[in-house]
Amino acid sequence: MKINKEGYKIIAVSGVCLAAVWTLIYYMIAAHENAWLMILLSVLLLMFWFFIVSFFREPRRIKIHDVDLVFSPCDGRVVVTEVVEDDEYFKGKRLQVSIFMSVTNVHINWFPVGGIVKYFKYHPGRFLVAWHPKSSTENERTTTVVETRNGVEVLFRQIAGIVARRIVSYVKVDETVNQNDKCGFIKFGSRIDILLPENAELLVEIGDRVVGTLTPIARIGDFGVEDNDIDE
Repeated sequence: MKINKEGYKIIAVSGVCLAAVWTLIYYMIAAHENAWLMILLSVLLLMFWFFIVSFFREPRRIKIHDVDLVFSPCDGRVVVTEVVEDDEYFKGKRLQVSIFMSVTNVHINWFPVGGIVKYFKYHPGRFLVAWHPKSSTENERTTTVVETRNGVEVLFRQIAGIVARRIVSYVKVDETVNQNDKCGFIKFGSRIDILLPENAELLVEIGDRVVGTLTPIARIGDFGVEDNDIDE
């Protein structure tokens, strides 16, 4: 277990601010000699700082590579499994799986499939609660499309929530990426949508807990090979 680089600045700044708060309160109540209050305050401030530190934890994960499977790009809970109309890239129907990340989840994001990045776009937007249906189209978000070596295109969106106001993406168009490598980070509670071929085999249900890089969420097989006319 280590700390992700996205947390270095926040951890340092929050530590300084909490230390300043402790010092200020210490001098304000020192005259009253209220030791128990200072002990309680110290414990609370320290717990809050450890919570911030733990948010940026980066656990070691096994990297599984399977071109037929789509793995969860994050830790969290499945909140949506439905066929939707995509107007941004596919211009047609796709099977959507949405995963909600609470503030207690690891917030690193991983590539659900490996292949070539065909599309990337950042969208400024609102900060509705992440489980709101309109968050997929109205919140601040990024959209990434990766084409697997079987010619299947998988789209996923990092979506900011009411608390999360900073999306970090390491994606570059035309680069080759490996399945389950890190692709970004969302700071504090948020959500990821994955758009799959409509006939993909769904392996999760609403309410399921998923673990990034470890939980397969769908089987895509060779869907899309004929449509993309891939040479043998």
